[in-house]
Amino acid sequence: MDFGKLCTFETFQQVWSHYGYGGNLQDVIEQEFTRIKGGTYLDHAAATLYPESVVRNYCQDISRNLYGNPHSHSPSSRLTHDTVERVRCRVLQHFNTTPEEYSVIFTSGCTAALKLVAESFPWRPQTESEAGSRFGYLTDSHTSVVGIRGLTSALGVVALPVSPQEVQNMAKDEVQVGEDIYQTPHLFCYPAQNNFSGRKYPLSHVIGIQARRLYPACDHQGRWFVLLDAASLVSCSPLNLQDCPADFIPISFYKMFGFPTGLGALLVRNNTAGILKKTYFGGGTAAAYLSGEDYYVQAANISDRFEDGTISFLDIIALNHSFEALYRITGNVHNIQQHTFGLARYTYMLLSSLCHGNRRPVAQIYSEGQFESPSTQGAILNFNLMDSHGQIIGYSQVDRMASLYNIHVRTGCFCNTGACQSFLGITNQQMKTNLKAGHVCGDSIDLVDGQPTGSVRVSFGYMSTFEDCQMFLNFVAECFVEKPVTVDQVRLEELKTSTASTQHSYEVPPIKMTNRGIYKIGHGEVYTLTNIYIYPIKSCGAFEVHDWPVGPLGLLYDRGWMVVNGNGVCLSQKREARLCLIRPQVHLPSNELLLQASGQQLSEKKYTRCQSKVCGDRVETVDCGDEAASWLSNFLGQPCRLIRQSPDSTRDMKKRPGGAATSMSLSLVNEAQYLMINRASVELIQKLMISRQDYSEGDQLLDTQNVISRFRANLVIAGVEPFEEDNWSHLIIGNTQFVVAGQCGRCQMVGIDQDTGTKTKEPLMSLSAHCTGKVTFGVYLTHQVPDTKGSTTAGVLSIGSLVQPQRL
Repeated sequence: MDFGKLCTFETFQQVWSHYGYGGNLQDVIEQEFTRIKGGTYLDHAAATLYPESVVRNYCQDISRNLYGNPHSHSPSSRLTHDTVERVRCRVLQHFNTTPEEYSVIFTSGCTAALKLVAESFPWRPQTESEAGSRFGYLTDSHTSVVGIRGLTSALGVVALPVSPQEVQNMAKDEVQVGEDIYQTPHLFCYPAQNNFSGRKYPLSHVIGIQARRLYPACDHQGRWFVLLDAASLVSCSPLNLQDCPADFIPISFYKMFGFPTGLGALLVRNNTAGILKKTYFGGGTAAAYLSGEDYYVQAANISDRFEDGTISFLDIIALNHSFEALYRITGNVHNIQQHTFGLARYTYMLLSSLCHGNRRPVAQIYSEGQFESPSTQGAILNFNLMDSHGQIIGYSQVDRMASLYNIHVRTGCFCNTGACQSFLGITNQQMKTNLKAGHVCGDSIDLVDGQPTGSVRVSFGYMSTFEDCQMFLNFVAECFVEKPVTVDQVRLEELKTSTASTQHSYEVPPIKMTNRGIYKIGHGEVYTLTNIYIYPIKSCGAFEVHDWPVGPLGLLYDRGWMVVNGNGVCLSQKREARLCLIRPQVHLPSNELLLQASGQQLSEKKYTRCQSKVCGDRVETVDCGDEAASWLSNFLGQPCRLIRQSPDSTRDMKKRPGGAATSMSLSLVNEAQYLMINRASVELIQKLMISRQDYSEGDQLLDTQNVISRFRANLVIAGVEPFEEDNWSHLIIGNTQFVVAGQCGRCQMVGIDQDTGTKTKEPLMSLSAHCTGKVTFGVYLTHQVPDTKGSTTAGVLSIGSLVQPQRL
C-alpha cells in the first residue's frame, strides 16, 4: 500500500474516533498558537505550549490589579493571599480532591518538591535494635527521584531499587500487618507515567504498598509511605486522588500548561504531613522563634510551614489563567487524554509498520505494549531509526535533520537512566565504559561501538494535530527510508484490528446513552446529571456551568448575594420580575461577581457590613458599595443595593414536616441547599399543558428548556418516571451524598419567563391540575459533607455524573 495514502486523516479516523474538542481545532491553533506556524512541535513531555491568550489575560490581570506581598496585611496583600488560596483550591479540584484531604505546597518545580520530601522525611538509620528506614524506588524513575538516594545514603538508610516486574511478582497474597513496635517509616517512590516510554504504571500500587501487600513493602515491617511522581502523567492525563491516595505527589505546572515555568507543587496528604520534619526555617514558616535562643515553633498551616520565604505569587496567579484556558479549549483532561493518545497511537501504528525497500523495518520502538489503551499508555513514542541493513542511526543525526525540517523532538536518555538501560539493553558496565569513552548525559555522542547510548522521543500535547503526525511521518519516510517506501501490511492490519477492539473495550462497562440522557448498563438504568445552575444573586438569572465546586452551604456562591430595596427589604421576582434579566456570573479564579444585563457589565468587589433578613432569619450581610447600587438602581428603576452574605454568618436549615432531620447551614436560599428537578417530570408537565382544554391555540408552546428555567433548579437529572424523585430518601451524584429534605412548594413565580421577564399562567395551571393538595415540583436536597467554613470546597459536581437514588 502507498505510504502516502496511509498518512491521511481518513485513515486516522478509521483507527481512532476521538480527535479534537468538539470545534475546529485548526481555528484554535490559528488563534492561540500562531508562533508554531510552519513548525512541528513534538516535545510536549519536556514542556508543552501555552495559549497566547493566557499571556495576554495574565498581563492584563497584573496591570489592572495591585498584588502585594502575601505576608503583609494591606489590601493589595490580601488580594494576593486570597487569589493564591483560590489557586490552591483549583489545583486540588483538578485532581478531584479537597483541602480537607490534601495541602498544596508551592515549589520551584517537581525536582524541588522531591527534594523537600527527601530533606523532611523522618529517616531512621539502621541500629542494633532496628532495621532502619528503607528508600525504595522504581528503577524506571526520573533522575530527580533516584537522586534522593544521595541524601539517604549519607544517613545510613538502605536504598532498594525495584524493577517494575518485581513490584507485583514478589507480592504477597495477604495484607501484611506489623506489630505496633514496627513503626519504622519507609518511603517508596514510583512514576505514574514513565517519561521515557509513556508507560503508565498502575495507580493501585499506591494502596498496595501502603497496605504492605506489594514488594518491597511486603518484605519490610514498618509504615510505608508512597510518593507518586505525577509530573509526566498529568501533562495529558487525569489523576483522581480519590482512587490513589498517595502521601506525596510532586508536579510541575509547565508540563501541564507551558506557562508559567519555574513553578511546581508538592501535594501532601494532610494526615501524613505531620511526619515531615524541617530543619531550616525561612520567612513566613514560623509561628514564633527566638534569635537568641534555640526556640522555634512551626506554622500550623501545612503550606505556610514548608513555603520558605515569599512564594512566587505572580507566577501562581498566572495559573488561574492557565487553568481557565485549558478547560475553555479542551473541556476536561479526559478529552486531552483521548485526543493525545489517538495521535500517539496512530504514529506508533504507522512508524512500526514502515519498512525500507528491502522490507526491513525502519524503527525500533521502545514500549511495553502496542499502545492498546490510554489507561496503560501515554502520549509518548520512543524509538531509534535503523538503516536498511538493520544498523541503528544515531539520535544526533535524526535530531539535526529534524531541526532542518523545523521539527522539534527530544533525544538522549531523558533523565531516566534506568528506563534507557532497560529498553536499550545497556548493562551497568557498558554505562561506565561509555563514560570513559567520553559520553556524558546530554551530549551528542549517540553511538559507542555501534551501540546506541540513547534514543529519540516524540510526545504530544492537547494542541497537537493530525498534521503534526503527518509531517513527522513524511519526514522519516523522506530522510531515512531506502526507497521504495514499503509498509508491513500484515502488522498494520493487526494493529488496526487491535485498535478497533481497544476502542470498544476501553468504555468498560459498556454504557449507552438513550435519547433522554439515561445511561443503560446491562439490564438496569442509572440516572445522570444533565444540567447544573447556580444563582449567584437571589432571584436573578441563572448561571449554567459544566462543573462546579461544592461548598459548605451548597454549590459555591449559589445565592451568596441578594438585591434589597431602599428600605433594605429583599427584592424577589414576585415584586420585580426584571430581576431575571440580570445575568450574574462568578469568575472563580478571582472570586469576582460579574453583573450583566442588556449589554451592561459591572464587576462587584467592595463591601461594607450590614444586616438583612431572609425568610424571617436575620443574617449578617456585606454591602457591595455604591457602584453596584447605582448600576442596579439604574437598571431596575428604583433605589436598591447589592448585599452579600457575610462569610462568618450562617443560617440553619429549618426542620421540614416529613423531611429529613438536619442542621445544615444555608446561604441566602429560601428553604434548602439544593433544588433538584427531573426531566421526565418536566416532559409530563409539557404534555399536560398541551392537552389542557383551556389552553388557547394562540398561546405559545413552552419548550423543555423554557420550562426548566422557570423552576429555577440547581440540579437537573434525566430520570425514568415522572415525579419518581418524590419517593427518594437519599441519592449520590458523582462522589457527593445527598439527603432528600422534602418537596418544593410552587407559587406564581414559575409563570415568569426567565428569558423575557413576562408573566404567563403556565406551567402553574397544569401543575396545579396534576397535583392533589399542595402544588409541588422538584425536591430539596442537602449534602452530607463536613461543615467547612468560608469558601472551602468539598468536592465537585459535573454534568454527566451518575445519579444513584435510594427510595423510601
